[in-house]
Amino acid sequence: MNNVIIAPSVLSADFANLQADIEMLNHSDAEWIHIDVMDGVFVPNISFGFPVLQAIRKHTNKFLDVHLMIQNPDQYVHQFRDAGANQLTVHYEGNIHLDSLISKIKTAGMHVGVALNPATSVSVLSPIIHLLDMVLIMSVNPGFGGQKFIPYAVHKIELTKELIESKHAHAKIQVDGGVTLDNAKELIHVGASILVAGSAVFNSPDPKATITALKNVHNI
Repeated sequence: MNNVIIAPSVLSADFANLQADIEMLNHSDAEWIHIDVMDGVFVPNISFGFPVLQAIRKHTNKFLDVHLMIQNPDQYVHQFRDAGANQLTVHYEGNIHLDSLISKIKTAGMHVGVALNPATSVSVLSPIIHLLDMVLIMSVNPGFGGQKFIPYAVHKIELTKELIESKHAHAKIQVDGGVTLDNAKELIHVGASILVAGSAVFNSPDPKATITALKNVHNI
């Protein structure tokens, strides 16, 4: 059974033809759509917010995986839910009161993930791993698409899997940043089950075929 989830990142989509790209994803093997929300404060880039998320929601029934790279995400939990998010992923590094934020997201009816920047130790999740639906291992420094994969992220995925198993938790592991057909098989082998791919999908001559190839790469 193929349990690998492909979550194309629309940060790399054609914004002038976003509806066409969403409809392409609707007819692809991608189960999720990954949406990066950046405020220019937590990360040195600005992407998009509620209007774009609402527009995407109108054109798809896919699971919307919203990755918040913003300051004070607790202020916007219900707005993201109302705009169509199925899951909110927040950063460990930007949230002092992480436990209460996790509770707020769950109470709002969404799945919850916590993201770790490349230099953040997996061990910080030990007290809360049982509360999470997903751990996002950033394999690039957050803020921009198209970056090269940071190799030590592979070991972080291994450590995350060990932590989940040792705590009898059920969180899935997502990896985001520089994911390609060249490294996807290794990422799945060490424990990732959700692959975020932006440039690898949208810069491909055949995005749908690339999504299918990513989903099935571990069978090769």
